[in-house]
Amino acid sequence: MVVRHSVQDLIRETGRFVIDGSMGTALEDKGANLNNALWTAAILCNQPELVKEVHLDYFRAGADCGITCSYQATIPGLMKQGMSEDAAEELIVKSVEIFREARDEWWNNKEKDNRSYPLCLAGIGPYGAYLADGSEYRGNYGISDETLRDFHKRRMELIWNAGADILLLETQPSLHEVLIEAELAENMNADYWISFSCRDGVHINEGDKIEDAVRMISHDHPHLRMVGVNCTKPEYIVSLIHEIQKGTDLPIAVYPNSGKQYDPTTKTWHGVPDQLSFGEYALRYYEAGATAVGGCCTTIAEDICDVKEARDRFCKTGSFQKIRNK
Repeated sequence: MVVRHSVQDLIRETGRFVIDGSMGTALEDKGANLNNALWTAAILCNQPELVKEVHLDYFRAGADCGITCSYQATIPGLMKQGMSEDAAEELIVKSVEIFREARDEWWNNKEKDNRSYPLCLAGIGPYGAYLADGSEYRGNYGISDETLRDFHKRRMELIWNAGADILLLETQPSLHEVLIEAELAENMNADYWISFSCRDGVHINEGDKIEDAVRMISHDHPHLRMVGVNCTKPEYIVSLIHEIQKGTDLPIAVYPNSGKQYDPTTKTWHGVPDQLSFGEYALRYYEAGATAVGGCCTTIAEDICDVKEARDRFCKTGSFQKIRNK
């Protein structure tokens, strides 16, 4: 029997919690080459020990939850690269197994000081991630509801049955797609959390206002535990938190990128991050009302250390103070 841990329990234990950072950037820092259609799923397949190391690094940095290396691990995507259907399904399950191994290793080695047992967030990307052309930052795929439903259903079942604590439907550009995914999760009686990708401080990438999107998704979806934003410019996040608060009372989670621009052709990030440190941004997000903060693309364990410092300072003082710059 799978024993799951809940977002609600983690909130009760911590007040505010810390999400981990980018899997892709952390893997690249360990020497992995991600310039392929499978992105981090290729490393999950060929160098799973590196994935485990990344999870451990984030636990040590202060993450109270972590995201499995499954964002780009889809059955059609893996089969397109030569895997059998059975092998593709096994690899998706493996993403949860590796996370759980890393979590238990860290927990049992007592590398903690009044820490909570980390949640396993099952990273589930949108259909646009499978296309591997940057569509998660645009949406508007032009495909049928049946195609979307078939694409998501089996992977969600596999990763939930493997023992994830919550399904994290992340980097979602499309309200329409999210409603289909939410229906699948509700039918599975699976707890889930929805994180949109956004074009500015008001709109998700496909164009809907995030206030309207969270209001719609929060209605009549009893297994939805959290909403928020990820892989979005950090300067948009405070505005997005305020917009989300207009549409729902659910707890809010944000994990932006560092502010660089993504090139879908080379699968690399370019430009200079914002002048503020990631820790300064994190403190502002907690002040604005976020329950959980972490990092997405181009963030690493050092950034999560800064988020933990920001969380601890917020919980201690409840007021904005400038913390260390990088």
